Amino acid sequence: MKIISWNTNGLRATVKQGHFEPLFKKYKPDILCLQETKSTLDQLPEEVVNFEDYHFYISPSLERKGYSGVAIYTKVKPDKVEYGMGVKELDQEGRLLVLYYEKGLGKIKDKTILINGYYPNGGQGPHRLEYKLKFYDAFLKFINKKRKSGYHIIFTGDVNTAHEAVDLARPKANEENTGFLPIERAWIDEVINSGYVDTFRTLHPNTKDMYSYWDQKTSSRDRNVGWRIDYFFVSSELMKNVTASSMLSDYMGSDHCPITLELK
Repeated sequence: MKIISWNTNGLRATVKQGHFEPLFKKYKPDILCLQETKSTLDQLPEEVVNFEDYHFYISPSLERKGYSGVAIYTKVKPDKVEYGMGVKELDQEGRLLVLYYEKGLGKIKDKTILINGYYPNGGQGPHRLEYKLKFYDAFLKFINKKRKSGYHIIFTGDVNTAHEAVDLARPKANEENTGFLPIERAWIDEVINSGYVDTFRTLHPNTKDMYSYWDQKTSSRDRNVGWRIDYFFVSSELMKNVTASSMLSDYMGSDHCPITLELK
């Protein structure tokens, strides 16, 4: 089973620019998780909503159009879908889709939850960093509660934080910038200490210069001055099912590249 995650930086733009359908044709994902879709259901063409043999789910921002939002295309129909984590103040920006597979996912035969998240950016002032950290804390409590009730967890998306120095091209220059602040990075430490595995870094512990985001304003992708801020995490007992975790660095169409997870 192949799952792809991509911050598309606007789903309508992705479609218009011709980057939508080729992703399916070339990589054939069983599930595609999109972030920063910036679209409501009624703004999308019918052929995008009803695409081939995929079930489609979208969670737009409830506060303003053209902002945030996540979506999922899945060949495997979930038993239940939740739009957010049940915390009203944190669910208004359309940042989480939670899919429940009660009989398992692929060859994972036990009940499994797949979560697609577009986690807040901590920029634009202290109030947004506070919001980001509040979102982080609530999310970890949410998945821990689900795991304690017997679910395996897979979560993916744009986490908006680089974990270690190896995960961005210029760590020293960004030590005081959001996305690499110690308090943000400490949350990822807490996630890992809680029993969740960063699949890419676990499979590629010594790999350098692999990023998932580049600033478009400075054409940093041409020079590979990037950040790895998009992740696939799995609860530790699922790591035995992970056969690959990688980045599709050459796929264009956004300031992020798609990332992939393959499960046996």
